[in-house]
Amino acid sequence: MIKHVISVSGGKDSAATLLIALENCQREHVLPIFCDTGNEHQAVYEYLNYLEQELDIKITRLKADFKERMQRHRERLLEIANGGADYFPSAKFPWTKERAALAADLMHPSGNPFLDLCMIKGMFPSHGRQFCTEELKRNLAVEFQLEIVDSGDSMISWQGVRRDESARRKNAKKMERIGPRMWAFRPLVDWSAVDVFAYCKERGIQPNPLYLQGMNRVGCMPCINVNKNELREIAARFPEQIDRIRAWEKIVCAVSRAGMSSMLHSGGFETINDRVEWAKTTRGGTQFNLLDTLTDYKACSSAHGLCE
Repeated sequence: MIKHVISVSGGKDSAATLLIALENCQREHVLPIFCDTGNEHQAVYEYLNYLEQELDIKITRLKADFKERMQRHRERLLEIANGGADYFPSAKFPWTKERAALAADLMHPSGNPFLDLCMIKGMFPSHGRQFCTEELKRNLAVEFQLEIVDSGDSMISWQGVRRDESARRKNAKKMERIGPRMWAFRPLVDWSAVDVFAYCKERGIQPNPLYLQGMNRVGCMPCINVNKNELREIAARFPEQIDRIRAWEKIVCAVSRAGMSSMLHSGGFETINDRVEWAKTTRGGTQFNLLDTLTDYKACSSAHGLCE
């Protein structure tokens, strides 16, 4: 028997992929999954509920659990705090007893997988260390898929990937074998974003409302790959998201070996506040955008022309 696992993110491409699967496969063999990073906007969860209701399906929610890893990390910190040797004494920022004790005191599960993972790593993910995708999404999806294969069934992983999304995806294959009795299927590889929105609209499925509120993509908010315009929109429309990151930065800094870490650190930006202020500027960050004060951030705004 072949099971069809559909990775649903709450975005346009995964919604279209899910619709294609439901139209072409037996519904009882279609298994939609959502990997919850914990760094999502509430609208994403509400959109998943909307899809379940409109399509009469159940989306399985997957969420990483780092309790055991945090406990092991806490035990190592307590060992250092109690006089044991630092495992990395030659590191640029070796642990002191005092800092290890403070970190150990804070090293308890928060219930949020993104924050817990950052605490364990002692840093936020970055372009060079994008461990969030691997540990909060890919690993969970692979584990789910392997359980299907281990039970004796074959599995097709449906992925909402388009070649025009990025240079990294320009050679994406529509179908390929990824393991014994396992295949990846990407039905949208030749589609454009316009095609995707049109397909969903024809079938009566509304886009995630975040696309009408200045967001070019749907996923983590903010994503470590967020661009300048989108970060400005997030800060203006959803300041609570920035407040959350600001609070997380304090926690991760406290448990970091270096004693410092920020969500979007690069190019001299030390905190999320610095990056948000930069997002409000023009001319290479040298002056504030005077037109920004005239922008109505309560109005519809869409990079995909959905407000027209």
